[in-house]
Amino acid sequence: MSQVLPAAGSVLQRSVSAPGNQPQPQSPEDDDRKVRRREKNRVAAQRSRKKQTQKADKLHEEYECLEQENTVLRREIGKLTAELQQLSEALKEHEKMCPLLLCPMNFVPVPRPDPVAGCLPR
Repeated sequence: MSQVLPAAGSVLQRSVSAPGNQPQPQSPEDDDRKVRRREKNRVAAQRSRKKQTQKADKLHEEYECLEQENTVLRREIGKLTAELQQLSEALKEHEKMCPLLLCPMNFVPVPRPDPVAGCLPR
């Protein structure tokens, strides 16, 4: 013979699970207290959700600003890298015909590091 159990949370189960704890009749004061507590809880939940939304909005704005700044900085890096390359080429061309470097009296071989390689990020 199979036995049918009441669904969890049903009135029958609550009364069976707590035999000495029968629900007391609610007074109007208890009802008012419950209503006030629920209202307070509802307002606090709304406040919490609003605060979370504001925080998310602020983070999104900060993200957008940082993305824009990043784009500007990347462009500047590109321009400066191109300028460095151009100036390095001009220096190499100048060294080929520089009278100070070609004069035998001033000739002291000094190894120069590649200026472009030293400035680029690794």
